[in-house]
Amino acid sequence: MAIHVGTSGFKFKDWKGAFYPEGTPEKSWLEYYATQFDCLEMNSTYYRQVHPATFYQMARKVPEGFQFTVKAYGGLTHEIAGGDNEADFATFLESLRPLVEAGKFGGVLAQFPTSFHNTEENRAYLARFRERMGEVPVVVEFRQREWVGEATWAFMRSLDLGWCAVDEPQFRSLMPPVCVATSSVGYVRFHGRNYQTWWQGDSKSRYDYLYTRDELSEWLPKIRALDEETGKVFVFMNNCFGAQAAKNAIDIRDLLKEHGS
Repeated sequence: MAIHVGTSGFKFKDWKGAFYPEGTPEKSWLEYYATQFDCLEMNSTYYRQVHPATFYQMARKVPEGFQFTVKAYGGLTHEIAGGDNEADFATFLESLRPLVEAGKFGGVLAQFPTSFHNTEENRAYLARFRERMGEVPVVVEFRQREWVGEATWAFMRSLDLGWCAVDEPQFRSLMPPVCVATSSVGYVRFHGRNYQTWWQGDSKSRYDYLYTRDELSEWLPKIRALDEETGKVFVFMNNCFGAQAAKNAIDIRDLLKEHGS
């Protein structure tokens, strides 16, 4: 069992000086990142399909034991009505091959939109998604609160789909901080708690947030429980502005060590 801590992305201009030492060339950012963390969540893959050569080069820049998780292409999670996206699955899976072959692949994060309701049709799509992913570990992040509940978790266990726990403002329309093991992979994402600016429509208003150590400490028992019930746990910070994600990733990693995890 192992707990891996990192950030959702690494290639941010405003991390220069705040996380990456001044003078570090951008081409060396990943190597530096890998000296500080042992995992990375790739989010850019949601917006476009990546050529396998990209992941081949990235895998070469990180040490043995480092793990990449990869967000599913949007055509697999957000553009699924009225068409067959089987070709998109094939392209996406091929892109992952260099990470798998290098032993540096942790799994796929499939984030579905709020409009993805808990319906028979969408449950069938999740089953099809799981089938098309083959042996690839898959974790699902729901944005629709309807999915919370024992029936969903039993369904996910039957498909070997992991549940992504999230920390975000506790509006009635958002997901609660429920942490549960439904596969051999545990997964937690921290989005920030910007209650006042969450609905302003831009990502900075939503994710520009620095957690306190007390706020992070609330999650320690949940993360430890996940570690006991799964083969591995990923903890990612998505509050990326101004390198706050990197700072908080270090904070929660230190807290886990201080408390024996």
